Amino acid sequence: METFTDLCHINVKGGDGGAGCMSFRREAYVPKGGPDGGDGGHGGNVVIVADAQLSSLIDYRYKHHFKAERGTHGKGARRHGSDGQDLLLRVPLGTVVRELDPETQEPLYEIADLTSPGEQVVVAPGGNGGRGNIHFVTSVRRAPAFAEKGEPAQEHWIELEMKLMADVALVGMPSVGKSSLIARISAARPKIADYPFTTLVPNLGVVRAQNGQSFVCADVPGLIEGASEGKGLGHQFLRHIERTALIVHMVDVTGGYEGRDPVEDYYAINKELKAYASKLADRPQIVVANKCDMPGTEDAIEALRKAAEADNRTFFAISTVTGLNLDDFVTTCAAEVAELRKEIAITTPTVDRSESWENQRLRRDSKLRIEREERHAWRVSGGQIERMVIQTDWDNDEAVAYLQRRLDRMGLELQLAKAGAVDGDEIRILELTFTYEDSTKPNTDGIKIPNEDALDQQFDDVEFEDAPSDASRLTEASSETE
Repeated sequence: METFTDLCHINVKGGDGGAGCMSFRREAYVPKGGPDGGDGGHGGNVVIVADAQLSSLIDYRYKHHFKAERGTHGKGARRHGSDGQDLLLRVPLGTVVRELDPETQEPLYEIADLTSPGEQVVVAPGGNGGRGNIHFVTSVRRAPAFAEKGEPAQEHWIELEMKLMADVALVGMPSVGKSSLIARISAARPKIADYPFTTLVPNLGVVRAQNGQSFVCADVPGLIEGASEGKGLGHQFLRHIERTALIVHMVDVTGGYEGRDPVEDYYAINKELKAYASKLADRPQIVVANKCDMPGTEDAIEALRKAAEADNRTFFAISTVTGLNLDDFVTTCAAEVAELRKEIAITTPTVDRSESWENQRLRRDSKLRIEREERHAWRVSGGQIERMVIQTDWDNDEAVAYLQRRLDRMGLELQLAKAGAVDGDEIRILELTFTYEDSTKPNTDGIKIPNEDALDQQFDDVEFEDAPSDASRLTEASSETE
């Protein structure tokens, strides 16, 4: 029997990029053959794909580390390395993917919300392959003696949270008869017993009404007062109600073993739904009084009916044992779901947002962040600029000079000046440090000052953050830049 798993943390890493080759053509009768180093192959991506055939995250319960194939190195004679193969991780529809803090394992931001079959998102891009020395030939550099290294892929933790994609959610206190109802109206066969929390995982069943309409119903494990704060198993199951179009609120009119007041139960569960997510308070809801075949329940049924009608909610008095009013109840649910589906299709049509998720990832990757770490020290970070540094061969003077020119063309120096950096400040990128020299100031050597407008186009998204140890130094720096 498959174990139900709806939340897990996994570690993902793309494949490392292959190194570019530094090579020169060497053939008989071909004097001074030019550079012919091939490019390294790109590493494979780790990709999360939504699969309509899956119903649980069980594949990630015991295995937590996933790594894509690396790219191979380039070779001479312009032979490029092969790209690594992508690693596809399949998840159920309704899975939310989040980035996790590496230390606290708390969610940082949402990467994607996969709701359409085949929808996918790259969660761990493979490293870029290094370029061979054939790419660095210029009119003045005819024989470049350097190539780029392959980019090592980043390794990080992500969270997968599955929220059921059901039309109707059965909610209520423990042991009110939700499992009995879904077993009666569908082919689902949940565990049924006369003690609280018999149901520990959500059960799905397809219900077909007499008029031919059908809907997917989820039997959500029982909630208790305080569920929105995590009491009982609240947080584990309230997430599964978020996506449903219709809530069926079931109440035991006998009061159960504890002799609870059915009306108080009704208000208590609604309070928890609202506290967990305010939008659930406005979700269409049908109130169902169960166990109405039991003697002495007439007053409780009538009191619950009045409470439901006061909230403008449809009310049914049913019995899962005798089948009392079940056909009418199912027909009403099916008609309500059909109407809600039409509204949802008009307002929020289902689309494959794979391209949108990828664009968001690329924007995060291209963002440049400049942060003051100490009084005269700055941290520069961002996927694009860190990639350049990583792929540079720091033992090769030509490669280092080429990186310096690239950073100048991108306008890094100008952005540092905007942040408040001054001559002699320390610039940190990854584990490397540089000394800042401001060349944008007016000079007497006839050197042209960079065009600020043109350079700004290189960094569309630059984030500055000041965290100086001396508050007066920050005020001084900000006034200088203004």
